[in-house]
Amino acid sequence: MSRHETVLILDFGGQYTQLIARKVREQSVYCEILAPDAPAARLREAKPKGIILSGGPDSVYAPGAPVADADLFGLGVPVLGICYGMQLMVHRLGGKVEGGGRREYGHAMVEILHEGNLLRGLGPREQVWMSHGDEIVALPGGFVESSRSDAVPFASAEDPARRLYAVAFHPEVVHTTHGVPMLRNFLFRICGCRGDWTMASFLEEACDRVRQEVGTSGRVLCGLSGGVDSSVAAQVIHRAIGERLTCLFVDTGLLRANEAEEVRDRYERRYGLKVLYRNASSRFFEALKGVTDPERKRKVIGEVFVRVFEEEARAIAGEGRIGFLGQGTLYPDLIESRSVRGPSATIKTHHNVGGLPETMDLKVIEPLRDLFKDEVRRLGLELGLDGELVGRHPFPGPGLAVRILGEVTPERVALLQRADAVFIDEIRREGLYDSIAQAFAVLLPVRSVGVMGDGRTYENVLALRAVETSDFMTADWCRLPHEFLARVSSRIVNEVRGVNRVVYDISSKPPSTIEWE
Repeated sequence: MSRHETVLILDFGGQYTQLIARKVREQSVYCEILAPDAPAARLREAKPKGIILSGGPDSVYAPGAPVADADLFGLGVPVLGICYGMQLMVHRLGGKVEGGGRREYGHAMVEILHEGNLLRGLGPREQVWMSHGDEIVALPGGFVESSRSDAVPFASAEDPARRLYAVAFHPEVVHTTHGVPMLRNFLFRICGCRGDWTMASFLEEACDRVRQEVGTSGRVLCGLSGGVDSSVAAQVIHRAIGERLTCLFVDTGLLRANEAEEVRDRYERRYGLKVLYRNASSRFFEALKGVTDPERKRKVIGEVFVRVFEEEARAIAGEGRIGFLGQGTLYPDLIESRSVRGPSATIKTHHNVGGLPETMDLKVIEPLRDLFKDEVRRLGLELGLDGELVGRHPFPGPGLAVRILGEVTPERVALLQRADAVFIDEIRREGLYDSIAQAFAVLLPVRSVGVMGDGRTYENVLALRAVETSDFMTADWCRLPHEFLARVSSRIVNEVRGVNRVVYDISSKPPSTIEWE
């Protein structure tokens, strides 16, 4: 747990749980997401300033619905229930929740009946975002109705004596006009938080944790890909243990065009890190022969990647044994790879998480595992990294292997590298790079008929993907100008031999993921 004041979030499977965490952290309050059935003793040990119960897809009265420890509401800690969290609070404390009533999904207007502490400073009517199918028909004893909507009588309620608060809507989403002020009321007015969590304080804590894990003589081999996450992780570890860090850049053959040269120039000359280079591309391509399943690709790449690291660690053992592997794993990686709520589905195995083999010689060090992407960028600036590096679009750990649908071969990688370079080049020329969260090209496992130079062609189809997002847990496709897309398509078809058709992906996350695999 953090040394700072902490708010805990119990995840009941809601699609916005991670967004709640981000909104809390944006107020400089540290928070962690725990399983819904975390024991009351575990919660008490954490000494939280408050607890938030997330939304979820279940009905609280249904068999097998997730529940919290029975002692949760007796801890004396302020609790805010959101949507399912409100229904659970009502259900467990003697109120009544029923199904089959009037459901609410989407925008709604609520009438404020009683300001209390949670709704302090709001107007008489507020726009909120509802997403529930069950209805609260009776509140527990001690609760006061604080707002209602046209569809339901209890849009929010509170029991200030027990410091219990609940809302049927989602204050964490932008569609709730004054959702952030509501959360601030809970954090500062009700929980008494000071807002003492900053990137500077996180950096100090992260360095302390690295020193404790590594010890006074331990040495770390850190994977450096050239992306934001691994760069910031390397800098944190370097800040903590100095020369006992060695960075290793592995050329998997699955990187963007000219990546190896750019990494060498940036990290050795600009940041003074000790970097080893290993070209293992042939080894990765050999291991990927015949592999088409996305999860299998990740496992194969993770296995080879770690074995290369272990070999390098042994090769430089003369300077002192290396026992630790540094990685740039982030909080969303952990969430998507191993859902906090047990029964919910794993979206995909991330290379930095589930892609590692079960047995390996190196102990993993992950200084960024508690951070979201935007927080990592802020930490990078705190460390003095340049804005161009900090603002780089994310690149998946398995590289272009998960942007090539079907089998991965050197020829298909080379084709995708050229096409992707054209796309990014045009984005930069148009001045769009910093306004797009992530953009890339995907090589599809299909071919299409075309006409080039009065002749028939039967060549590859390429998809372009560009999204805008603040947290990478949800994302929307970018509405790029048609003229711009036409220019990109023309350049790719004319400059990249083997592509005769370009399409643009207009899917959002959810239901799609950002990467195709």
